[in-house]
Amino acid sequence: MFQHIYILTGASKGMGLEMARQLLKASNRLLCISRTTSQPLADEAERAGVALEQWSANLADPAPVAQSLAAWLTAMEPAQVASVTLINNAGTLGAMAPLPTIAPDIITQAITVDLIAPLQLMASFLQATSAWQSGVNVLNISSGMSQRAMAGAALYGAAKAGMDQLSRCVALDEARRSAGARIVSLAPGVIDTDMQRELRNGNSVLFPDRERYIQLQATGALTSPSEAARQVLAYLHHPEFGSEPVVNIVGKRDMLKASILA
Repeated sequence: MFQHIYILTGASKGMGLEMARQLLKASNRLLCISRTTSQPLADEAERAGVALEQWSANLADPAPVAQSLAAWLTAMEPAQVASVTLINNAGTLGAMAPLPTIAPDIITQAITVDLIAPLQLMASFLQATSAWQSGVNVLNISSGMSQRAMAGAALYGAAKAGMDQLSRCVALDEARRSAGARIVSLAPGVIDTDMQRELRNGNSVLFPDRERYIQLQATGALTSPSEAARQVLAYLHHPEFGSEPVVNIVGKRDMLKASILA
C-alpha cells in the first residue's frame, strides 16, 4: 500500500496537535515527536484506522532523536511510499528580554530547540531519503519575527532567521539533485496558542512590543490553531510548495482559498 508519511515535531499542543489531527487520514502514516504524547490523538488515530507513532523526546538533546529518525526511515521500503514529509514545528520562546539579561542555559536551550534540532533532523531525514524516488519534503515552521526586528526578541528572532537561511541554502543544495527534496520555511501568521499568551504576559519593560500582542488578541486578529493548521497543510499540499524557500502564509491566503473553492 502506498502511504504518505509525515514526521511532525511539537505535536502535543497548539497548531502542532491540530496538524496531527488533520493528517489522520487512511492514506497517511504519522510519526509525532514531542516532549509528551497525546492519548486523545492516539484514540483518534485508532478510530480512523491510521498508523500513528508518538515518540516522547526532548529536542533540547536532538542528536539521539535524529539518529532514531534515520533508523526509522532506513527500515522502510521506499517503493511503498508515495511521499515523505518532515514538519519541524516544535519551538520555544526561551526568554523575551534583552540578550544580556538571559541566562546562558536558557540561550543554549532555546537555540538548540528552535534551530539546532531542526537542522539535525533535516540532515538525518535528507540523508535517509536521499535515494528515494517519491516526493520528499521539508516544511520548517518559522515566524514573522525572523524578518521583523523587535527589542527583547533577539533569541527567538535569531533562531527563526537562521531557520529561514537554513531553508534557503538547503533548497539550493537539493535543487542540484535530480530527485531533490522540496524545502520551505513558512511563517504561519499570528495564532492563538500558548506562545501568544507568553508574549501577552511578558514584561513590557523587557519586551516593549507586548502591547501589540495584547491588541492582536483583543481585536480578534489571532488565527485559531485549527484554522492555522488547515492553512499550513493546504500550502504544503499546493502545487506551488517548494517554488519559494521562505514564505509567509499571510501572502498566500487568497491563493489557498481559491484553490479550495476550485
